[in-house]
Amino acid sequence: MRVIVTRPAAQAAEWVARLQARGVDATALPLMAIAPAADAAPINAAWAHLPERELLVFVSPNAVDRFFAHRPAEAAWPAASWAGSPGPGTTHVLRGHGVPPERIIEPAADAPQFDSESLWARLQTHDWSGADVLIVRGEGGGRDWLAATLREHGATVAHLAAYRRAAPAFEAAERELLAAAQRAPAAHLWLFSSSEAIDNLAQALPGVRWTGGWAVATHPRIAERARSLGFSNVLEARPALDAVVACIQSART
Repeated sequence: MRVIVTRPAAQAAEWVARLQARGVDATALPLMAIAPAADAAPINAAWAHLPERELLVFVSPNAVDRFFAHRPAEAAWPAASWAGSPGPGTTHVLRGHGVPPERIIEPAADAPQFDSESLWARLQTHDWSGADVLIVRGEGGGRDWLAATLREHGATVAHLAAYRRAAPAFEAAERELLAAAQRAPAAHLWLFSSSEAIDNLAQALPGVRWTGGWAVATHPRIAERARSLGFSNVLEARPALDAVVACIQSART
């Protein structure tokens, strides 16, 4: 069974390498393209006022990378600012950009899911009354649950679009992989980390039902979307390497 990693290109390549190191036959098929934000001025302004923010929440590794792509030369993370992360992937990228680990707030290592609710479980131990909070995400928005919850607890919350999501433009090898997976759905296992990636798969192959197909989804909402596309065998795993490998191994048996 071949594993198809659908994350954006940079994260897909990293996951493929990690899975292959664990003996998994994995290949990348990014189902979402990441592009710079249409307007960089708000990102530059956010950097200029960064020390005034008590908390910046980054919704994904791409949010981190695209925000830090605009970092002024030699600018350091403010000593009094917190960085909120929904999971270990985003935390890893934050650390790579020099954010001190002690200034990062993330879900507990044993959280059942890595999402806004699990992040809030850690954030709620702080007093955010009167705090200036910025949520860094992609254009087009996303879930507003965390923003609403922070506002309920007295914070002033703004959003910043640091990048654009787009449907992928498949190259010949990727189209061939799509065709192979369509011909033999039971011989391929899709690793989905976003519902939008599944939507892009549906748009790329309209009308295709993945009956007999396998998928590992890293959140219940993503699993539900995969089932709606006809995937017969959908497993759920936390977006951590050990958990994903365990799911893949269970599918093999």
